[in-house]
Amino acid sequence: MSEQTKTEYRVLARKYRSQNFDELVGQGPMVQTLANAFETGRIAQAYMLTGVRGVGKTSTARILARALNYKTDKIDKPTIDIAELGEHCQAIMDGRHVDIIEMDAASHTGIDDIRDLIESAQYKPVSARYKVYIIDEVHMLSKSAFNGLLKTLEEPPEHVKFIFATTEIRKVPVTILSRCQRFDLRRIDAATLTEHLQKICKMEKVEVEEEALAIIARASEGSVRDALSMLDQAMAHGSAGIVKAESIRSMLGLADRTRIIDLFEHIMKGDIASAMGELKAQYDIGADPLVVLSDLADFIHFVTKLKYIPSAAEDKSLSEAERSRGGEFAEKLSVRVLGRAWQILLKGMSEVQTSERALASADMVLIRMTHAADLPTPDELIRKIQDGQSVTGSSPSPNGGGGSSPAGQGSGQSSSSGARVLADAAPNSGPTLVVSSGAATAALQVSEAAPETGVPERMLNTFDELIFLVEDKRDLAMKTYLRRNVRVVSFSDGRMEVNLVENPPKTFLTDLSKKLQAWTGKRWMISTSSQEGAPTLDEIEQAETAAIVEQARTDPTVEAILERFPGSRIIDVRIRLEEALEDGEADGEDNEDEDGLDDFFE
Repeated sequence: MSEQTKTEYRVLARKYRSQNFDELVGQGPMVQTLANAFETGRIAQAYMLTGVRGVGKTSTARILARALNYKTDKIDKPTIDIAELGEHCQAIMDGRHVDIIEMDAASHTGIDDIRDLIESAQYKPVSARYKVYIIDEVHMLSKSAFNGLLKTLEEPPEHVKFIFATTEIRKVPVTILSRCQRFDLRRIDAATLTEHLQKICKMEKVEVEEEALAIIARASEGSVRDALSMLDQAMAHGSAGIVKAESIRSMLGLADRTRIIDLFEHIMKGDIASAMGELKAQYDIGADPLVVLSDLADFIHFVTKLKYIPSAAEDKSLSEAERSRGGEFAEKLSVRVLGRAWQILLKGMSEVQTSERALASADMVLIRMTHAADLPTPDELIRKIQDGQSVTGSSPSPNGGGGSSPAGQGSGQSSSSGARVLADAAPNSGPTLVVSSGAATAALQVSEAAPETGVPERMLNTFDELIFLVEDKRDLAMKTYLRRNVRVVSFSDGRMEVNLVENPPKTFLTDLSKKLQAWTGKRWMISTSSQEGAPTLDEIEQAETAAIVEQARTDPTVEAILERFPGSRIIDVRIRLEEALEDGEADGEDNEDEDGLDDFFE
């Protein structure tokens, strides 16, 4: 029997588990903090390690226990310089040291388990400097177990240290967290993880393509253990001693990133047939439709990110195709197109995840994305209507005859390949368009046209004339809202652009449009704007009143009255002309003043 057969195989995640702080991958800030604490003697009684799966929480806990109990012929104190094996090191790393008690809180959740722990904590360690309790997945403890641990955790015996590890830090009571020194173990970035995998491949004497390692690093989502498990599987999956990127994609059910970019381009061109064909081709070679959509969402996020952070293209985990073609899309596509595609994808991914027919559901998501890729925004629709242009167009080609350029190319205008019939802008037919457009967002509301009533057309050239019309129709609620909450940006007969001071009822614009059509005999286009506009009528009236009051306050007689009666204030001001009119009407006298007033009004 060969020596290799005699030796028990160990998976890479265990074989290359970190043995000291120098071997921890990507956790420099935590190591630096611990180094300073150990150097100054500020050693906490409890540590809380948190982070996602596979970033090294349990390994860090064992290394920390080893550092607390480090002892050699030359060093006999807690230290992070533990490259050389000490008296207790090997037993601690193997998990068999009598004074290092590891407990899985997922299977020891009750108060009885904590009671046993507290009782054993009173006894001094057998051989080590500290008795260390490592509790993994501490968030799984019951409420009573947490409460039972509080007192011992706050004032533990001098020979006891606690190290907790959890992936769900929010589930740990704040009373526990406040008694611990917390360390957040970070996800490992793809570049660092790829470099770590390369070192392991060299030690294992296995040849792996660089692209294959990049795929593993990306798929592991920052988890070292997940990356090593995938690498382990890839080595078994590979052939002829070489692990290729294609075999990794097949193993993980991933799609080729270049083909994902091709799929995105078909969608942006409105080429439904090519997009669905590309998805089917990737599905046939083993790609999961949900994973394809997820990769597509990642690429959309990358393109959007490039528009604001061009340096994102320098990520070493990206392929050359992703860098170059991603940059091209970032220049040509507008944020509204990318944002719309992102929203459709997020909703579509949840549908595919719950569907029994994943491929069919993914096809429908691509169709929705293709039709929406170059849908005009409300502000573009308004501009076309104002310019008298047609707002109709052809749908995306079902047979691959889409437009030749991506949607939103250049200035962000819609590509002609995907324009749809949105509304009939003819003056005497079709729905009334009530458009809400602003600097940041725009929403389109369509209200049904009121039936023809034979009302003669009436012109309204100013907002005041509209108010008079509403008063004449005795619509007090509409009048009150128009006076208090509507700031006019622009006004002309049949068209009005306003800024609403408060959020109106959902049907306000539609109701106003319908009423104006019924009252004036013509259709009205009403749009909202982010521009400030003129003050509301109530604001104008309040400003005029305030000006009159301020003017009255400076009158010598009024000043004398205000001084004579401290605390008094001006409530209202009446003009003398109004007083004269009121006096004349009350007395019924024809005097010279009244004659003078009659002459004045003539």
